[in-house]
Amino acid sequence: MRRQPYHHGDLRKAFVDAAVEAIAENGPGAMSLRELARRTGVSHAAPQHHFGDKAGLLTAVACEGFELLAEALQDAGDELLDVGVAYVDFAVRHRAHFEVMFQPSLYHADAPDVVASRDRVREALEGGLGRLSAKRGESSYAPVAAWSIVHGFATLWLAGALPPDLGDDPEAAARPVIKMLFDRGQ
Repeated sequence: MRRQPYHHGDLRKAFVDAAVEAIAENGPGAMSLRELARRTGVSHAAPQHHFGDKAGLLTAVACEGFELLAEALQDAGDELLDVGVAYVDFAVRHRAHFEVMFQPSLYHADAPDVVASRDRVREALEGGLGRLSAKRGESSYAPVAAWSIVHGFATLWLAGALPPDLGDDPEAAARPVIKMLFDRGQ
């Protein structure tokens, strides 16, 4: 049986999409370039041609994830509570990206595109926090503390490790937790 020629138009994007799908199904460790080639209907050498290796492909996944997260945080506005909830929402809606983004040993964390995208996320997170910290006279650790809280909540939610009485809506569950921790300074 002859293989049909590739007709997607943007093979690089097709590989990233296939990687996200494969990661969502089995995690980043189980994904292989050969499997992605099969999913996209191209030769097993095609992903290597575009990305070099698995880390190169996961670099593209991480970069896309950081870009999506930066957009979500910027769209949330200036309210710290809304930004925190947007972070949790991103983690739930883009779980595969989230699983890769915060495991820098999986990809080329020093790649210029990743660094630029990660900086956009940091700026979005720190925007309201800088004003909040200055208002409360707190140290520069406030952004790290805030990020730790929302990231920790998102990670615990994804792992199913939070108490069941929080319900099944991650945004509704995250909002009072984040509000409780940040509300006093706004």
